[in-house]
Amino acid sequence: MKFLKTKMIFFTIFFVACSESNNFKDNGVVVTRHHLASDVGAKILKEGGNAFDSAIAVAFALAVVNPSAGNLGGGGFVIYFKNNKFFTIDYREKAPIRSSRDMYLNSEGDVLKGLSLESYLASGTPGTVAGLIQLHKDEASMSLEKLIAPAIILATEGFQLSEFQAQYLNKYAKKFKKNREAEKIFVKEGGWKKGDLLIQKDLAKSLSLIAKNGSKVFYDGDITKKILNDFKENDGIFIKEDFLNYEIRKLEPLCGTYKSYKVCSMPPPSSGGVAIIQMLNILENFDVKNFSHSSLEYIYLLKNIMGFAYADRSVFLGDPDYFNVPVDELVSKDYAKKIAEKIKNKEAIKIQPGMLIEESDETTHFSIIDKWGNAVSNTYTLNGAYGSGIVAKGTGILMNNEMDDFSQKPGYPNLYGLIGSVANKIEPKKSPLSSMSPVIVSKDNMPYLITGSPGGSTIINSVFQEIINVLDFEMSLEESSNKNRIHYQWQPDIIFYEDLKPHVLEELEYDFILRKRKLGEIQSILKTSEGYKGYSDLRRPDGKSIEIH
Repeated sequence: MKFLKTKMIFFTIFFVACSESNNFKDNGVVVTRHHLASDVGAKILKEGGNAFDSAIAVAFALAVVNPSAGNLGGGGFVIYFKNNKFFTIDYREKAPIRSSRDMYLNSEGDVLKGLSLESYLASGTPGTVAGLIQLHKDEASMSLEKLIAPAIILATEGFQLSEFQAQYLNKYAKKFKKNREAEKIFVKEGGWKKGDLLIQKDLAKSLSLIAKNGSKVFYDGDITKKILNDFKENDGIFIKEDFLNYEIRKLEPLCGTYKSYKVCSMPPPSSGGVAIIQMLNILENFDVKNFSHSSLEYIYLLKNIMGFAYADRSVFLGDPDYFNVPVDELVSKDYAKKIAEKIKNKEAIKIQPGMLIEESDETTHFSIIDKWGNAVSNTYTLNGAYGSGIVAKGTGILMNNEMDDFSQKPGYPNLYGLIGSVANKIEPKKSPLSSMSPVIVSKDNMPYLITGSPGGSTIINSVFQEIINVLDFEMSLEESSNKNRIHYQWQPDIIFYEDLKPHVLEELEYDFILRKRKLGEIQSILKTSEGYKGYSDLRRPDGKSIEIH
């Protein structure tokens, strides 16, 4: 088998932009996971800012009001559309220089549980600040201080917790209590209640420094010193060069076609773009409208398509700077056709990776479009809920546990049950494989569907089903987002579902292990005859979509 080396692209934040020169006039829309962040983004648009201004303001605000996933101490991806072209920024975390392949194994070669999730060894070098500052440099029209100011106010004065947030903080109190700084901020005696104020003064100070000094203060300044000192005192392996040498990557977007639409996302080390395009290519060989949505036949079809994509993910995907990723083969129409034939002939019972060729679900996504057609689809994360649970002393910044996204050893599952291989082994300065899948679907050279989701390993399939629901079944965003989803990732061999009719469940139980759970949390914008419409998935009660006219 011949592998074709391709340029790397990571799949976390997703931006879309269409320039003012297109003479496009329409309404703006902001859709985020938290209503206060949506308010911030909408205000920026109303004051004349573009979608990039709004996205930067939203991202910094989410670091305050959505601490479980919004972040300064994590990373993500951005893809955007401008002047009829797609662009990306990969600001995914990177493995520390002093990391090593077997750093989480004992002398017998067994994985030491917990080290990659809740220790000072769990964090990769954060990329969020570098990514947002780069976006500001390239595309913003407003000053950085103006865009970060709302986040500073929210951190300084505090914001009222929703019932959901209060319960969520209480749920992770045990995790916070393992770290003195996190405990001071996120644990309240007697527990949090709806309406309580969450104040984050150290985070406000860090945000103020970034607003005045840009990314330099985070990678070679006061914030850097505080992070390094804290990690050194607690047997972490960060060194100054990890921050000094951190670089974002501008990569060629990964694009495919589905019927009359163009579908663009992030390339590796994101696995989302490859998997979604591969699955749509397979699906294109079937007349989807002949299937009743959520029927037994439809579930079997999706299960098989998902299985092939996730099996290939487990073996062939990783950071292409370190591994020859066969992207062209995986997203080819011919490869998809061969898989489709096996499914049609009922040969897909035993799915294996590469059969035809010789990667908490706590992430956050937001989608934005402005009145000029500049659009943003953004996905970024700390990995697990509240990352490692460690707040770097004196910064208020929650650190990621993204090192768990590497393959700790071949065949060993990560937090989300995803199986890894040598393609995703730990190497210094390498980015771990990600499931983040921000997507822009365009039609007639204009953004048509801007979408993405949190959900760990379920992200890919949640976005895939949103695309099918909208493009094939012609559902509204509200109908699509509230439609029950399924998830299958090859290993473990389990079909996860939200709700299915009794007779469908009964039939599936003969052949599969089934588990019921919430799947994904879509934040989408869709072009309609009445202009762009947004919808925030009700699976997260704090989200909000705002239209600006």
